[in-house]
Amino acid sequence: MANKKKKRRVLSYLFSYDMNLIVAVLFLIVFGLVMIYSASYYTASMSDAFRHDPTYLLMSQLKYSIVGIAVMLVIANVDYHFWRHFAMLGLVASIVLILLLLVPGLGVTVKGATRWIRIPGIGQFQVAEPVKVAMILFSATLIGNYSSRLNNMKTFITVLIPTAVVSVLILKISNNMSTATIVLGISFLMAFMVYPKYWPFVLLGGAGATGIGALIFYLKRKLASGEAGSGSGFRGARILAWLDPYSYESDKAYQSLQALYAIGSGGLFGKGLGNSIQKLGRIPEPYNDMIFSIICEELGIFGAGLIILMFIYLLYRLYSVAQEAEDVFGRLLAIGVFSHVALQVVLNLMVVTSLFPTTGVTLPFFSYGGTASVFLLFEIGMVLNVEKQSRFKKEKELREAREHERAYEGY
Repeated sequence: MANKKKKRRVLSYLFSYDMNLIVAVLFLIVFGLVMIYSASYYTASMSDAFRHDPTYLLMSQLKYSIVGIAVMLVIANVDYHFWRHFAMLGLVASIVLILLLLVPGLGVTVKGATRWIRIPGIGQFQVAEPVKVAMILFSATLIGNYSSRLNNMKTFITVLIPTAVVSVLILKISNNMSTATIVLGISFLMAFMVYPKYWPFVLLGGAGATGIGALIFYLKRKLASGEAGSGSGFRGARILAWLDPYSYESDKAYQSLQALYAIGSGGLFGKGLGNSIQKLGRIPEPYNDMIFSIICEELGIFGAGLIILMFIYLLYRLYSVAQEAEDVFGRLLAIGVFSHVALQVVLNLMVVTSLFPTTGVTLPFFSYGGTASVFLLFEIGMVLNVEKQSRFKKEKELREAREHERAYEGY
């Protein structure tokens, strides 16, 4: 009888998941697949690279989504404390992966940026995605170890130094400022959640806002005087295009303006699924960073709002798991995944709506990308295990308390 009870408990543990979190993830995956097909079928059918197959990108993303879901369910049954042993290895592996981009034949350069590694006989993957996972694990371990002493800015800055080094390497080697910002931002938010004082960040935020405002004012004056030109560099040119898009409408601001036209033409309920005009060659690669503009054009404010609400619910569930975690490491893991999703969603939506200069930030579960999908679902799997362990521990404590009460009453 005891063995049967133990077996039932093991099976209950293996197949018990936070269904609210899983439903939110599956909804976003399925919705994302629908929109990837809608945004890509025209481009795929016209391209030799996609074999003129309108379903090419859909089937590719579906394959990676299935693999990612399987990975998520497996990782959900792995004790999240197990990953602490790989924290330092993750940091070293991240640095090695970034350095491998410099190796001829391994690093793949697209549009002037080297962000992919090609593995002969297998394919290529974007280095940034495993690095994000590794740095979440490393930061959760490091910040967790310092959590009792994380009460001054010196210690706060100290725990961010390793991530800052990795971020600088990403920026310098892969020329990927968006990923460098997100990686550092994830660790910053994880440390912020543990830090007991808030006033230094109010001052820091005020100083940052003042600096950004001064920079925008300076650039606007240069634009007004005609001094701004080709010497600004490509990031400076992106900022100038953001400030004055119609002066760069055939170049740097072209994609942003086309995205705004798509959003504006969608209205309340959109033109209907599959009926986007902007995806017909006007927005380059509409299934990537700018897919939200296609969603707005085809499904209108209603469809876009539904997706934003689902992302908010997903973030709410991730934050709830962090609040209920049984230890600091589990809390930080969940906060790391929360920060990753939140930063990418917010930055992507700000770029698409021209509230932020153009940068290569994808929309989780919607933008095309197999590597990103698999590693993000790996992260969700870790959060599912954090939730599962905290829930089962509470149930065990409640069960033991009831047994104690029965024993006391019988006595």
